[in-house]
Amino acid sequence: MIADQRMSADGSLPMLGLLIDKANHLVQTIASPLIVQLVLRFALAVPFWRSGILKWDGFLRLNDTAVTLFSDEFMLHLPGGPYHYPAPTVMAFLSGCGEIMFPILLILGLGTRFAALGLLFMTVIVELTVPDGWPVHITWAAMALGIMAYGPGRVSLDHLIGRALAPER
Repeated sequence: MIADQRMSADGSLPMLGLLIDKANHLVQTIASPLIVQLVLRFALAVPFWRSGILKWDGFLRLNDTAVTLFSDEFMLHLPGGPYHYPAPTVMAFLSGCGEIMFPILLILGLGTRFAALGLLFMTVIVELTVPDGWPVHITWAAMALGIMAYGPGRVSLDHLIGRALAPER
């Protein structure tokens, strides 16, 4: 007998297969690439945006706390270290700019893969600064890599620009 033709006396095996098929279809519908890519972009943008917004007192004006963190608190945990950050004011400024600009680009879906690459690089630096935070940092890295690999999705400026610039098919 072929496996598909086997069934119990009450016909429950084919019914179970049908239920599993319907459940699988429901899960695929909920986790469509359009939704997944959009949620990944937002999920990666939020923690960086929240950190970045705390570093500024106004337009291109770092607050004292941000500079103090990079001067006195944050250390790079490298072999033979930890070491102080070189040029802490510059590092605080670059960090603050990246934590604002990359999330904005991710949310808009503009230059998305490059924004994700920037946040992946920042994640590596954060991991070197706070090595015990690896459970969170690895999720940021996974999200950034997913965005870099699969792109921003159809709900993005990148997609709209690509369609506008694509030659007629």
